[in-house]
Amino acid sequence: MSDRRTTEAGDLSKSLGQERVVLLDKEAGRAIIEYRCGMHMCHSGGVAQGGFVTGWIDAAMAHATMAATDFAFTPMSLEIKVSFFKPTAPGLVHAEAWIEQRGRSTVFLEGRLTNEAGDVLAKATSTVRLIPREKFA
Repeated sequence: MSDRRTTEAGDLSKSLGQERVVLLDKEAGRAIIEYRCGMHMCHSGGVAQGGFVTGWIDAAMAHATMAATDFAFTPMSLEIKVSFFKPTAPGLVHAEAWIEQRGRSTVFLEGRLTNEAGDVLAKATSTVRLIPREKFA
């Protein structure tokens, strides 16, 4: 019998076009994940839909939080704000996130999405509540 959470996380990563996790740094509370933006994620002739852009950065912020807490907590979003600077085109993108400040139960995060040329496509901030993983078992 498979762990339902693992299957769902794998399916989510596939749906988002995850290529690989580049970095999970516990001490720095940092994560970098590569995603492949496909045409099926785009509108207007090749511009990634904003929900995918948000999802990529949000996933990196969640990974940064989980790494910093040794995966003992699930980060539950309280709010997220995304600013879009340039259109995201099909191809490889890098979602990078870090913990800006951490309390006992609340974490403030920042993240950004860049293309292969290093151009910043979007930036985000998020506030998450730390929920012990056993509450989801």
